[in-house]
Amino acid sequence: MIKLVCTDIDGTILKDDFTFSDKVKDCIFKLKKNGVKVVLVTGRMHSAARLIADDLGIDTPIVSYQGGLIIDKGEVLYERCLDPEYAYEIISWARENNIHLNLYTNDKLYVESDDYIVKRYAGERYTTYQVKSFDEIPLDGIHKLLAINFEDANLVTKWQEEMAERYPELYIVKSTPYFCEFSNIEASKYCAVKFLQEYWGLRDDEILAIGDQDNDIKLLESAGVKVSMGNGTPKLKEVADYITDSVDNDGFVKAMEIFVLEGC
Repeated sequence: MIKLVCTDIDGTILKDDFTFSDKVKDCIFKLKKNGVKVVLVTGRMHSAARLIADDLGIDTPIVSYQGGLIIDKGEVLYERCLDPEYAYEIISWARENNIHLNLYTNDKLYVESDDYIVKRYAGERYTTYQVKSFDEIPLDGIHKLLAINFEDANLVTKWQEEMAERYPELYIVKSTPYFCEFSNIEASKYCAVKFLQEYWGLRDDEILAIGDQDNDIKLLESAGVKVSMGNGTPKLKEVADYITDSVDNDGFVKAMEIFVLEGC
């Protein structure tokens, strides 16, 4: 019996237009009514994920920054930040290669340039940001750094591959075709779910994980039941036990009906 559903947000319950269907909202209500914990596990900042949780009526701990932070009703349960030396090196790499970089600390988003990239990024996610030289920001509390290129997904793949080879001691992953994220090796969705599993005393077979992107590979690996969205990446589908329908066709709901709500 599934007692915990760990779900990604974007591309899983949230469509490309950043809305979710009434069926998703009704499904989450039914899961809660049947005693199933639903946890959002996302690369988003906590404040942005909190808005979605509130809208969906989810009151469980929120996993944000790819697994770098777990907060439950204002209490920090788990936190892993980038080592300042690595943060400095990645910032230097981005500057040298003219790469747009988002910096996240104290649940705030900072950029060094108020450009088209951050305007699009923040506008689509209803997120605020501040423009400030990273030299003026303490680097001892960075939850993640995010390199973005909306024009060339292949280049982002190259960043991820090259930097992951250079820094095997970090967690470096593509979270969308255009995003390359840098965080602590223990700031993965796998680590976060395993923390909650121990926190609640659950078995692997009592956990279902569902997502759509390469950063959700670690999420699926943490669970006994592994579900990829129909719009999931090829690599994610290889890890999954089951491939549901796409986010536009309420694949999340269909998966819950099969694995969690059948007979309820």
